[in-house]
Amino acid sequence: MKQLHIVCLDVPYPPDYGGAGEMFHKIRALHAEGVLIHLHVFEYGRGVQPVLESLCASVHYYSRMEGHKGLSMKLPYIVTSRANPELLERLSMDRHPILFEGVHTTFHLHSGALKGRKCFVRLHNLEHEYYSMLARNTRSPLKAFYYLFESRLLKKYEAELDGKAVLLTLTDRERQAFSACCPNTDIRCLPPFTGIDQTDIESGVGNFCLYHGNLSVPENERAAAWLLRNVFLRLKIPLVIAGRKPSPYLVRLAHRWPHTCIVANPSEKELNDLIRKAQVHVLPSLSGTGIKFKLLNAAFKGRHIVCNERMVQGTGLEPACHIAGSAEAFGSIVMQLFRKPFDEDEVMLREHLRKTLMDPQVQARQLISWIW
Repeated sequence: MKQLHIVCLDVPYPPDYGGAGEMFHKIRALHAEGVLIHLHVFEYGRGVQPVLESLCASVHYYSRMEGHKGLSMKLPYIVTSRANPELLERLSMDRHPILFEGVHTTFHLHSGALKGRKCFVRLHNLEHEYYSMLARNTRSPLKAFYYLFESRLLKKYEAELDGKAVLLTLTDRERQAFSACCPNTDIRCLPPFTGIDQTDIESGVGNFCLYHGNLSVPENERAAAWLLRNVFLRLKIPLVIAGRKPSPYLVRLAHRWPHTCIVANPSEKELNDLIRKAQVHVLPSLSGTGIKFKLLNAAFKGRHIVCNERMVQGTGLEPACHIAGSAEAFGSIVMQLFRKPFDEDEVMLREHLRKTLMDPQVQARQLISWIW
């Protein structure tokens, strides 16, 4: 019987943001393939989730050392705040392989306490690039300093994982980046587990454009504001911004014009309904790291997609997207697509991409073959 420890950086249920979804749907797919999972979860606000017990042989919750207790001048805060000794104690009770979700969870791997164990790290991002982007896009000087300091620590930390585990990247671009800083490491690309088991796209024509995402993330707020000010101010085509926790600034901006609006904190059903009904998904990205789950949702549930190179590069979804490099290009392509029906040939292309790139059964079996 195959048994596996999985260490999650956050409670992976509900799968209501990209990282949680990737972890939860991986657990579900591995469980379906008969793997006995010993799940270790850092909980800091999402609560105990009984559904995880139905998918795992055991589930253990750990607290984070938040605030000053988790700070270190030598290691990233996202790592040291998860340096829980109970986790190490449980991982040391047997010799089962370990899958760490994110560099966030790798303190005991980095320290050498698990030397000789078969370990894998699922990299959710180029974290040092992500934190550098956060530093550039926050309005708070204090937050900018923290993000920049964390970025520098993360760059050094990521390189120090060299040779300590097999690294699993989301995209080929990230595989190449980690190959440069970890030359002695086995690095493999495994597309994200999306939970999208079928393509569900309405053909025909919708009547609005959509940008969706977690609007509390500075990158997403800035992208939404950029669309409002630089593209749709001139277009006069309906735009809906949808997502979690929009700031008062973004709400005011979205309601400044009669053809733009914001849907704050939509339920999963409401968001899926918006994605299916939109005519054009407009998805600029300020960061080229990771795979954006907003792109996956649009690709397999929505109609036309207009995005920039950073959003789609290395995902394999380029054939499903119209690429725009400027505000003018976004506007021009949106105008061309807004009345263009989404036909069955395009639906078939999306289904082909889903089966080729992100079939959960194929991905789970690939991961199992690497671990065992």
